[in-house]
Amino acid sequence: MTLAYEWTFGSLLWGLLVFFFWVMLIWMFIALFADILRRHDLSGWGKAGWLALIFLLPFIGILVYLVARPPVAGTGMFADASQPTATAGVSDTSSSAADQLTKLAKLHTDGKIDDSEYATLKRQVVAA
Repeated sequence: MTLAYEWTFGSLLWGLLVFFFWVMLIWMFIALFADILRRHDLSGWGKAGWLALIFLLPFIGILVYLVARPPVAGTGMFADASQPTATAGVSDTSSSAADQLTKLAKLHTDGKIDDSEYATLKRQVVAA
């Protein structure tokens, strides 16, 4: 009795497609796991509930979490936890207000902060 399998082009494509979806599922699971643990608006029980749902029902849990997650104001999903804020480089207390305004202008011209963020941060620097 031989257990050889004959790979045809169709079975190769099907195998690659299945492999891609497994990698995608694992990647989404890891990204959402990290996002849930980094959220500050969820309690410990809320985080445990979301993680249990994602572990027990992966496809449904991931879809429900993506739909139910509140949007982050002014940015894309996951940006609040994975990207540094624009104020991190501006709130340096050892520099003068002129230096902070220069840094703000550079962040604004580079496109890292939008017009409303620039105006808000500029008001904060001038008021300090």
